[in-house]
Amino acid sequence: MRTGIRVVVIDDHHLFVRGLELLLPEVSDGRAAVVASTGDAAYAASVARHAVPDLVLVDLHMPAPGGVRAIGAVRRAAPRARVLAMSGDDDPAIAIEALRGGATGFLPKSSDPADLLQPLLAAVDGWAVLPDQLLAVLTEQTRRTAAHPAATLSEPDRELLRLIAGGSSTVEMAATLHVSERTVKRLTAGLLRKLHVASRAEAAAVAGQAGLL
Repeated sequence: MRTGIRVVVIDDHHLFVRGLELLLPEVSDGRAAVVASTGDAAYAASVARHAVPDLVLVDLHMPAPGGVRAIGAVRRAAPRARVLAMSGDDDPAIAIEALRGGATGFLPKSSDPADLLQPLLAAVDGWAVLPDQLLAVLTEQTRRTAAHPAATLSEPDRELLRLIAGGSSTVEMAATLHVSERTVKRLTAGLLRKLHVASRAEAAAVAGQAGLL
């Protein structure tokens, strides 16, 4: 088991932070400790850079610039640190946003402090830490994406779809792709058939659903 785990907490709930400061060393037999904290997301990067942490806990529900942006800033300032997002609610949407923003895992703030040690150790060792509910949501999203027609598109088709979704005209797409307008119309017709849609507007909606925008 790892020793001397340095933890930084980015959270504006002072009682929660104080609780971690007191209880984390106790439940870990001194193996983990909070070495720095801030309740201002704007200072997250600076605190992480100077504290040289192994692990950074970031509350997602913070005043602007917010927890998700703080995660990105921390990742740039302390690239070797693992970042775990935390939240007091069970809405998976913001947790997924945090994972896309660079968090390596998520923990509900309702967790008992005594139950935090193993997930924290696992995160530091490189594991993705996710509660069962969030893992189920991610698995379902992956299944739906894999089954989506856009998942099988080639990169040229994806580029064309992005241009369509961006509102480019046939002339603009021809210039961007370095082909004739006739070719653009032919390629567009073929793309609509692949996506099983009848119009560019429907294709744009597909691009949004598939996360291509």
